[in-house]
Amino acid sequence: MTEFRVWAPRATRMTLQLDGMLHPMSAEPGGWWSASGAGSEYGYLIDEAETPRPDPRSRQQPDGVHGLSRVFDPRAHEWRDRGWTGRQLAGGVVYELHIGTFTPEGTLDAAIGRLDHLVDLGVDFVEVLPVNAFNGEWNWGYDGVLWYAVQESYGGPAAYQRFVDACHQRGLAVIQDVVYNHLGPSGNYLPEFGPYLHEGRANTWGASLNLDGPDSDAVREHVIRNALMWLDDYHVDGLRLDAVHALVDHRAVHVLEELAERVDALSAHLGRPLTLIAESDLNDPRMIRPREAHGYGIAAQWSDDFHHAVHVAVSGETVGYYEDFAPLAALKDVLERGFFHARATSTFRGRLHGRPIDVERTPAWRLVVFDQDHDQVGNRASGDRLAASVDDGGLAIAAALTLLSPFTPMLFMGEEWAASTPWQFFTSHPEPELGRATAEGRIAEFARMGWDPAVVPDPQDPETFRRSKLDWAEPYPEADVDTRQTLMLRWYRDLIALRRERPELTDPSMLATRVDVDEEARTVVVHRGGVVIAANLGPAGTATTLGGRVLLHSGELAGDDVPEAAQALVLPARSVVVVDTAVRPTANPLARG
Repeated sequence: MTEFRVWAPRATRMTLQLDGMLHPMSAEPGGWWSASGAGSEYGYLIDEAETPRPDPRSRQQPDGVHGLSRVFDPRAHEWRDRGWTGRQLAGGVVYELHIGTFTPEGTLDAAIGRLDHLVDLGVDFVEVLPVNAFNGEWNWGYDGVLWYAVQESYGGPAAYQRFVDACHQRGLAVIQDVVYNHLGPSGNYLPEFGPYLHEGRANTWGASLNLDGPDSDAVREHVIRNALMWLDDYHVDGLRLDAVHALVDHRAVHVLEELAERVDALSAHLGRPLTLIAESDLNDPRMIRPREAHGYGIAAQWSDDFHHAVHVAVSGETVGYYEDFAPLAALKDVLERGFFHARATSTFRGRLHGRPIDVERTPAWRLVVFDQDHDQVGNRASGDRLAASVDDGGLAIAAALTLLSPFTPMLFMGEEWAASTPWQFFTSHPEPELGRATAEGRIAEFARMGWDPAVVPDPQDPETFRRSKLDWAEPYPEADVDTRQTLMLRWYRDLIALRRERPELTDPSMLATRVDVDEEARTVVVHRGGVVIAANLGPAGTATTLGGRVLLHSGELAGDDVPEAAQALVLPARSVVVVDTAVRPTANPLARG
């Protein structure tokens, strides 16, 4: 017998449909209803309705988000990761991937077959884009409506357990991307059960969650219980919280603070680290400030400012929100103090934005940085990666600045080999009108960026999805020859290995990084203890006065002979060198040649 419970305070009568049989449910305090029965396929009939709705906390939806739920016991899996003790975010490297496009098959089991690539690359964390159940066969995952269920086209919940287990057996921690700021446009039946949404409040993606209104206690618990489910039942090591700036909560204790408290308690119980990472557009260090210092106590947050500064530096693109990042001084600011917009004017927003980070007390690893990610690639008009428009020298510089930065670096799948495949915005809404509205909305979004609407692919076209799949023949060609992809993969492996080897490259102090820039010569020199990263972004070669041993030189990508010593080295245009030097120069060690 299985006990079925559901929160439905708006209902006057609830009926459980279980394997075709109807079972009246008993009302309980707080708007809950319960019934018991034996079976596996089930749904709930609300009041006089004739069509059953899926369980808001369904673990499996074999026939999609409009179909019946299926009973799933997470305890049935025999875990083989008993020796896994977890991994701290500090010092780690994150790899972001989307299950549907990571492999040709687009499943969790197929992704297991590519985990050894990540081990060889040297990353520590696999960050998985949302896998919660959404309507259709393919989607980025941010249109989920049943947060507790794993998308069936990916393999369902059992496959997810196998994936996490396989990661842990290879020493890889798992971060799951979760979306609590909105629900998808199709298959969202939660409002029929109760006040999950806040009337009159909306964000970019639709109605806001009811986090502080009447009956919001149960809604908040719906969010928190979901987070704990991933960490406990599925052995996940951390969660990436999508767009937390869209969580409207005016309570004295914000839902993020409450969530962090509960996750920390679970971490203590399980005896392994559990990490929360917020995506926030606010540039507010309160997010990562400890609760003892009146912060939310989230472990880390993304820094889009870092991405924008690096992107502009290597690409020269300055339209839209990139405008403020045109000077190399923006790169210096983000490397030395985390945020560029720290109570500074944002031209794109037309106002002051952000708040400074206390660099003396905030560990640098609390900021997750990247030169590419799913948003910054997929939300471009044609989903083009940096490799589509930036030369190998620029790619090498971006990788070095990111992987050797004082922060927690994150890579986007395929970036490590300069993948030629785009990563575009794709949907598979069964409703034609919703598909049309999505396509039209995409074109409208790009108006402020100045991108050509004619190059925007139709999100509903199956080819848009298929084009976005990685081509694994690129990093592993049949012939043993050097290609752009194999050389770039080697460069990324060497950078990650160096980061692991040199302790100053994971030094958590922001004060331990000093940056010199020359706007005219387009040079950047990053001093990190005994390691110096010197990049020449300009069109002319530059003579260095660096003294020491050359650790890495991007000239290797072009087949250039690279000297072992850096003294009097000429740094070619669009190149970067990493030098082991015992003496930190007092002046910029680069001069135009």
